[in-house]
Amino acid sequence: MILSILWRIWVYTNMAFWLIIIGPLVYVSTFFSSFYYTNLLIRLWSICVFYGAGFRYSLNENSLQLNPNKQYIFISNHTSIMDIPLMYLLHKEHALAFVGKKSLVKIPIFGAVYKRVCVMVDRESQKSKSRVYELTHEKIKQGRNVVIFPEGGVPDDTTIVLDEFKDGAFSIAITGKIPIVVYTFIGLKEGFPFQFQKGKPLRVHVRREIILETTNLTIDSRKELKDTARNRMLERLTT
Repeated sequence: MILSILWRIWVYTNMAFWLIIIGPLVYVSTFFSSFYYTNLLIRLWSICVFYGAGFRYSLNENSLQLNPNKQYIFISNHTSIMDIPLMYLLHKEHALAFVGKKSLVKIPIFGAVYKRVCVMVDRESQKSKSRVYELTHEKIKQGRNVVIFPEGGVPDDTTIVLDEFKDGAFSIAITGKIPIVVYTFIGLKEGFPFQFQKGKPLRVHVRREIILETTNLTIDSRKELKDTARNRMLERLTT
């Protein structure tokens, strides 16, 4: 336990150090019309944070190939804050915009950047949740690729393998006619859980499960799409 706590302190210190160094550059870059430099800088921060913590990852062999000129909505299971830098490591050629909780804007430096690059949602406000659809479509029109964790957060009950999915990601994908890329992250729940006294460096196994096309779907197909994505992740996590 002591080693885990010391390691955690190092991880957070390293994370804060690179945030102070790179964060202001990211903030300035968001005022340019192209998000190339923003994504490049955040990816650099993600490399420093993820590998600096001792993590490595492997993507399944013969994984589905992504078109660098095409926009996607990326989804995965969500068990750790390391899910965020991992998404940036996986997508060198796709500028990302996360949908995340509004309370994170209170974090110094990070909050200023967060407001510029993410879509914020107050999960206690129905008005805020409704506005997410409008804001995500704005990001899509700007050429961004949206990242949503469809569980809507990390459940307090750590025995839950995969929580129920919210509709948001699937509604946005269908109305925007954008394909959904489904990932399963295996290992981060043990490697960097939200319990401070737990965790260790390890190799994270990433599975790009399926690309769900939405071009010919209507909003009535939302549940079927959601169930397909969740069942694919759950099968991977329980076998």
